[in-house]
Amino acid sequence: MNKGGYVYIITNKNFNVLYTGVTSDLLTRVLQHKEKFYPNSFTAKYNCVILAYYKFFSSIEEAIFEEKRIKAGSRIKKIKLIEQMNPDWKDLWDEIKRW
Repeated sequence: MNKGGYVYIITNKNFNVLYTGVTSDLLTRVLQHKEKFYPNSFTAKYNCVILAYYKFFSSIEEAIFEEKRIKAGSRIKKIKLIEQMNPDWKDLWDEIKRW
């Protein structure tokens, strides 16, 4: 059985740092970022705790492919992607934590 996956973009309170990641468990992974579970990580160092974007894929392989595509793109493309889903740059954590 194939397990799905999520691509996500997390940012800091000034929205000037964007981190793109992939996971099969979005709730746990975002909580790890928020709690700085890995204190020496990029997201902990730059205080990336705001979930700005996420998208589900039916297979983790598709999610990984999309993560690589997003990472290869420009910052402007990432901003456009976020603003299509989340024009106000709200923290989508409030949306997903109710799952």
